[in-house]
Amino acid sequence: MTQSPPLPPVRSPADAVVLLSGGLDSMVTAALAQEAGFRVNALTIDYNQRHRCELDAAARIVARLGIARHVVLPLDLRRFGGSALTDDRIAVPKDGVAPGVPVTYVPARNLVFLSLTLAWAETLGARDIFIGVNALDYSGYPDCRPEFIAGFAALAALATKVGAEGEPLNIHAPLQHLGKDAIAATCHRLGLDPALSWSCYDPLPDGRACGVCDSCRLRRDGFARAGLVDTTAYAA
Repeated sequence: MTQSPPLPPVRSPADAVVLLSGGLDSMVTAALAQEAGFRVNALTIDYNQRHRCELDAAARIVARLGIARHVVLPLDLRRFGGSALTDDRIAVPKDGVAPGVPVTYVPARNLVFLSLTLAWAETLGARDIFIGVNALDYSGYPDCRPEFIAGFAALAALATKVGAEGEPLNIHAPLQHLGKDAIAATCHRLGLDPALSWSCYDPLPDGRACGVCDSCRLRRDGFARAGLVDTTAYAA
């Protein structure tokens, strides 16, 4: 199991903006930012996704971590469609994690979301942005790769006033090289209840996670490999 590298300590309270989807990875990332000493400002994008469970989870996480500032920004990506998460006509795969980019990929989502995160960070005077992507146990999304994070950091330095003035923002992806087992173990170490977060792409009407979509499979397997209990209620 790969261990999460320690984040640099913050000498005095400094603002950071964390992209908080409500998923397990974003919850752990926000807690790691707090552990490093940052004052977390949470940004959640309501992109009119398939369900509202992630948004409810983000609110629970904010309450649990005592985050004082939480912005939920509306952005209707259903107007574009093109993903099983933004178009009800496209079924969520339930047959296991397959190679290639799945239909649950939302085109350029992390690029769009990080751009909004960057804009708020510069407005706040924050020098640090956190995102919970990882490139090991994931569904094959191109905007979760280390190359994407490095590319966005370079773009952010060119696209902002602070970057032009020689003080570019830091883009942190502390889970980038972790498997889901290590993320589950970090969640446990931080004393977080996994059920606060939400990962399922296609929840049942009774509020349980389906248990068989890619995201559920990866999450359940990670907790199992870590020898930990996932307190989430699964239907399957």
